[in-house]
Amino acid sequence: MNKWKLATIITVIVIVAGGGIGYYAYDYYAGNHVEVKDVISAPTTSGGTQGAATAATPAAAADVNGTWNIQSASEVYFSVTTSKETVNFSVKPVTGSWTLNTADPTQNKAEGAVELSGLSSGNGQRDNHIKGADYLQVEQHPKATFTVKSFENLPKEWKAGATESFKMTGTLTVRGIAKDVTFDTKAQLDGTQLKLEGQTVVTFEDYGMKNPHTVVLSAQNDVTVQLRLVLSK
Repeated sequence: MNKWKLATIITVIVIVAGGGIGYYAYDYYAGNHVEVKDVISAPTTSGGTQGAATAATPAAAADVNGTWNIQSASEVYFSVTTSKETVNFSVKPVTGSWTLNTADPTQNKAEGAVELSGLSSGNGQRDNHIKGADYLQVEQHPKATFTVKSFENLPKEWKAGATESFKMTGTLTVRGIAKDVTFDTKAQLDGTQLKLEGQTVVTFEDYGMKNPHTVVLSAQNDVTVQLRLVLSK
């Protein structure tokens, strides 16, 4: 029996025996302690308050085109929904770049990587188990990578402050296993930064992992992967 399952069983025993104290122990081992942080700003009115967006100003091609590099404020999240709640894991640092060319879409390209040793769910014991041999195998495969193959509905003209929606299809590699996925994506040109949020769904089986069921918790097979990226030239 692995340590994660054993710890969950022990906390259930504590709940039965210890009431409220037991609940907090259970919450530590099985609960969610990470909130997904958005990076795209809400639209604002001309008075500077949140609300309906005013007409956005088209951005100059020179402000859009070029290579944008992922900054330290970026994070990648993956989430697993159990019979208790959705548990989020944050992963950083994130590195990579996105090259944009509005005149020649064939020049558009993007790639990124995350250091899986930086995975955190707010529970060190759970994190170490997820990084270990049963799941991510971080010692053998320290990075997860994503390389874009194509964009769908990428705007030809960007507008400052406007949120653009499109799809990114590419290869997501985890544990040395490569799988093509599509991220539903939105991006916003915000001053000198390009902010991007994207989401896709994979399964444990896609990457050779077993569903982490325990005798007291069930988990969905889907794993939601979310990008929260801040890029600058």
